[in-house]
Amino acid sequence: MDFAKLKRRLYYWIHQIVNILLRLMWHLLHVTIHLCYFAINIANALESHLISKGLLRRYKSLHISKLQYLAIVIESEDCRTSNVIELLQWLADLGVKHVCLYDMEGILKKSKDFILEKFDGATLFQENDVLLDQPLMTLEFASLSDGKEAVAKAANVLFMKYLKSGSTSSYQGEQIFTESQMGEALKTVVGGNGPEPDLLLVYGPARCHLGFPAWRIRYTEIQHMGPLKSMKYGSLIKAIYKFTMVQQNYVKEERQGKTMEWGRTGVDIAKSTTAPLLACFAPRFGK
Repeated sequence: MDFAKLKRRLYYWIHQIVNILLRLMWHLLHVTIHLCYFAINIANALESHLISKGLLRRYKSLHISKLQYLAIVIESEDCRTSNVIELLQWLADLGVKHVCLYDMEGILKKSKDFILEKFDGATLFQENDVLLDQPLMTLEFASLSDGKEAVAKAANVLFMKYLKSGSTSSYQGEQIFTESQMGEALKTVVGGNGPEPDLLLVYGPARCHLGFPAWRIRYTEIQHMGPLKSMKYGSLIKAIYKFTMVQQNYVKEERQGKTMEWGRTGVDIAKSTTAPLLACFAPRFGK
């Protein structure tokens, strides 16, 4: 009996010691990760400061002409008009001429008159406008409702075509809608005929485009910029610099006698195809 009792105590203390060691290793791992992120944030902040002061030579010359259309996605809870106006002023100083401002709840869209009034030298972008170099910056305001409305109207257009073809044809088989048909349907509705941004900057905690119409960012480069309240001029220059320095090629593939364009490829280009973007868009879209 004494031996069995001693054995149980020994197992108990071994179990306690192992638990303590595992907890220590877990906390040590967390501390190491936090220290690494802290060091990375310090390095990024220092680099951003040096860029904003013009001390890093390679960031002094930006090929801003490659950035024809810029989209900015902002978390609705982080939408501060003063920060947005300051960000637009930075972009104007850099020479960006066409900008789309997006947030899910449409806070920026409701404040567009105030933003246009406060930000001197900007006009409202229209869907039929051509992306040409001009003295004034053009602004487009979008929200999640634009995407919902576009998808609903596009689905209605396809449905009406289906009914029309079914009524005139004696054979009513399974209808398969192709990507080109969906694209044509989207071009006929509000929110589906806007230009495709070259670069999309996401300001917010989530690394997601937050419901920005996925059919408009098939070939768009996406970069996460962190919270809007912590935005830095140097980080903005760095993001645009990385985009302008990428060699942009178009990959084409012959399939079933048709030439299909898949998008830009090159060094350091993010994989921004439609499928993963739709996966991110779908759970938000149901709200």
